[in-house]
Amino acid sequence: MIAQTNADHEQIFQTLKLEILRFEHKPGDLLSEHYLCQRFSLSRTPVRSILQRLQENGLVQIVPRKGSIVTRLDYDIVNQFIYERVAVETMVLRDFILSCSPTDAERVRFVYSQLEALGQTYFTDPGHFDVDRFRETDLSMHEIWFRATNKRFLWERLSSTQASYTRFCTLDIIEGSNVSDVLRDHQEMLRLIDAHDVSGIEPLMRRHLYGGIRRMGALVFTKYASYFEPMETSPSENA
Repeated sequence: MIAQTNADHEQIFQTLKLEILRFEHKPGDLLSEHYLCQRFSLSRTPVRSILQRLQENGLVQIVPRKGSIVTRLDYDIVNQFIYERVAVETMVLRDFILSCSPTDAERVRFVYSQLEALGQTYFTDPGHFDVDRFRETDLSMHEIWFRATNKRFLWERLSSTQASYTRFCTLDIIEGSNVSDVLRDHQEMLRLIDAHDVSGIEPLMRRHLYGGIRRMGALVFTKYASYFEPMETSPSENA
């Protein structure tokens, strides 16, 4: 085996984490120690340490005598996370609109222009559409009003990787059905900011953040049923 450093192990962890978030390793897939040892030229001890970290992040489950299995998405957690985001972001965007400076508004406009350019790539050159950059740019637009209203802690908590919700958002983008909706919703956010209009924030946030549930619809039960934990009841749209 080639000698590996802690930095190397961190890079391997980040690589596997990103692959799981991108569905390169699908929910229910087995990540065997032997495969990882061979792939990364590692001994079993660091591989087990990396798998343990992935388990702590909710991305794999280590099952005795079976191996490490990529976790399935929990639809109930997705729903609750969206509910929390709607409640918090409605308040934060309201505070931002009531207090934002022209410079803050221009920051939002600039990030939207980046999001729009990335979104257009999906329609003109889908082979080069960058799912990760599109999602990160979407989030960075939201981040502006959290930082401008001194709500950084809330933003860091809401935007941190959550095993079920983050993958659900990625799945929504992969399906390609959300790009137009996301651009339209963010354009409406800009309009509200420019007009200092707080009356339309809550319905917009509900539409925007529950959009994935609306768009994915029956796909949760059909095409992607194996990606989710069994559900006791049918998911309902709250948008």
